[in-house]
Amino acid sequence: MLFPSLSQFVWVGLWLLIFGVCGFALWRGGPPERIGAGLVLLIALIGGGVNQFPTETSRQIGHLTADGVLALGFLAVAVRYGSLWLGGAMLFQAAQFSLHAFFFVTQKPQNSFYGVVNNVNLFGVLICLLVGALAAASRARAGARAA
Repeated sequence: MLFPSLSQFVWVGLWLLIFGVCGFALWRGGPPERIGAGLVLLIALIGGGVNQFPTETSRQIGHLTADGVLALGFLAVAVRYGSLWLGGAMLFQAAQFSLHAFFFVTQKPQNSFYGVVNNVNLFGVLICLLVGALAAASRARAGARAA
């Protein structure tokens, strides 16, 4: 295959977006943004590994588990730091967990609805993380000017 398909471009674009936003949050964010970025990166990499599981059921259980771990991680960070962006990220992660739970319980095959909601939730979490990192960078810049 000489030319990549549109889905391959989208897949690469999503990974670049994940690494870009998380990298920015690790570089310019405060402690909650760095922890959140680390969690998102970890779960994204685990999710990529889960996609290699041999059966659909094992992939569904893997994604459900990874989403639950990410939600609990966000909850722990929110309890410790209480940032507004974490509330938004937790809501998107709850929707993601519900999506995977619904498709797992009903044993429906993944369809275009699943893909759209999955990607909207991913974008939502990344936007929340980016907003948090931008706010932390702005606070740090304002603190540096005041000093």
